[in-house]
Amino acid sequence: MTKRKPIKKAVFPVAGLGTRFLPATKVIPKEMLPVIDRPLIQYAVDEAREAGIEQMIFVTGRGKTAIVEHFDVAFELETMMSERGKDLSILEPTRAVPGDIITVRQQVPLGLGHAIWCARAIVGDDPFAIFLPDELMIGSPGCMKQMVEAYNEVGGNLISVLEIPREEVSSYGVIDPGEENGALTVVKGLVEKPPVEQAPSNKIISGRYILQPEVMRTLENQEKGAGGEIQLTDAMARMIGSQPFHAVTFEGRRFDCGSKTGFIEATIALALEREDMGAEIRAITERLLGR
Repeated sequence: MTKRKPIKKAVFPVAGLGTRFLPATKVIPKEMLPVIDRPLIQYAVDEAREAGIEQMIFVTGRGKTAIVEHFDVAFELETMMSERGKDLSILEPTRAVPGDIITVRQQVPLGLGHAIWCARAIVGDDPFAIFLPDELMIGSPGCMKQMVEAYNEVGGNLISVLEIPREEVSSYGVIDPGEENGALTVVKGLVEKPPVEQAPSNKIISGRYILQPEVMRTLENQEKGAGGEIQLTDAMARMIGSQPFHAVTFEGRRFDCGSKTGFIEATIALALEREDMGAEIRAITERLLGR
């Protein structure tokens, strides 16, 4: 197997305003909204760590300091818990090794592609991962670990995809597929929200990426696309053909926590699987449904 430069850096674009969750997100970043007892950003960071990623790059905006503070040492809280004999292990995933969390600002909301470009100096000449925390990906192993394993085989650029019913593809970006080999599919093109009858596949792009650093040079000169924003999809499409480009079909579940219904679905689904509350939550849902 060809030795490839390892994926050790990940970019988390977290500068969005979260308007769909107002008024809850007026002062609380949407990435800090908890699914049961972990904020969305924690799920994404835990997934990154499982995949061997060491450096987390948060592209933030105004009012997002709580995200960084979540991964700091809470001295007063930990001292109080320790004095009262409480278990501190629950806080272990929230403690970052010094230097592992880096933040950059996206001062103007010019789109996902622009947010990724804001991290260019930190990414440097290294391949890197991208996590969209709104997309809660649950699997064992996690989505990014599956992608890193695929990257070690084929290199180049990779995106995660999920297969959905064809009649739903018009709401998503889909791939134009080439040769398939197990979970890997060669990507010949990317199509944003195609009409059902024109969709080249039912494999939708789903919030996890591994990209080569050349994408930053592409974004540097990227013109504005849909919505008057600099689109990451447009930059990736321009790289197809010049570098290997594959999709990894994720073996797991995806929850769209950027929508209220998806957020509630994720909370219920994960709660039902918890040993400490699953039976009680099942009884509650059945009672609410009148069963």
